[in-house]
Amino acid sequence: MAAVTCSKLFAAAKTSNIFSQVSIRLATAAAAVQEKPRLKKFSIYRWDPESPGMKPKMQEYEVDLNNCGPMLLDALVKIKNEVDPTLTFRKSCREGICGSCSMNIDGGNTLACICKINENVGKTTKVYPLPHMHVIKDLVPDFSNFYAQYASIQPWLQKKDEANIGKEAYHQTVEDRDKLDGLYECILCACCSTSCPSYWWSADKYLGPAVLMQAYRWIIDSRDEERAKRLSQMRDKFTVYRCHTILNCTAACPKGLNPAKAIGELKLMMNEL
Repeated sequence: MAAVTCSKLFAAAKTSNIFSQVSIRLATAAAAVQEKPRLKKFSIYRWDPESPGMKPKMQEYEVDLNNCGPMLLDALVKIKNEVDPTLTFRKSCREGICGSCSMNIDGGNTLACICKINENVGKTTKVYPLPHMHVIKDLVPDFSNFYAQYASIQPWLQKKDEANIGKEAYHQTVEDRDKLDGLYECILCACCSTSCPSYWWSADKYLGPAVLMQAYRWIIDSRDEERAKRLSQMRDKFTVYRCHTILNCTAACPKGLNPAKAIGELKLMMNEL
């Protein structure tokens, strides 16, 4: 009986060993196939104001996708770290939360950190800064005007009676809080505003989709007491009404928000004043 048991154990061990060897060979073969470089070309906008006589240009880089993360930001970081340290762009959270890495990728405004690399190695990916903004360097646009416009709408709660400021006295029903969904999530990446033709041509007067959506967010907040004042400050032909409902803003938002709807609601409220 003992001899039979030993024979079975030996046969089982031998079979297991064969399976292990086969597994190792398959893994080795798979690794060999995977090691074949998948070189992807990226054509990136370059301009350095500190280089006299340098004109804006597109510069090509190659990245092996086998050794790169899946997102466009991963490719940019790899290029900067391993190929060209002069390449300049903004980044921070890497999770689509901060809005720092907004840029134009293959013709559409989005966030580089949540934009997957097109793995078609036969197609060159083109990367530009956000359109129709002054460029500081490479992929870094100047947000000064955008932030000034955001500040102009006074994006904070305004109360007529300031006695309770600093205290937890501003209660809100669940229903009123629900009205802010789809608005407060805006991360001010400016993808929507810089996709809007009206903003391209009138950024000095027209507030643009992102700022107008935030204006609407505070106007409908049940805790705010200056709705009429906020609306009256926007009663001119440019601030809101330069919107022609093209809907580029909604299509461009990387967070899936709907600035066009918010602007439409703003117009209705202003007409009712």
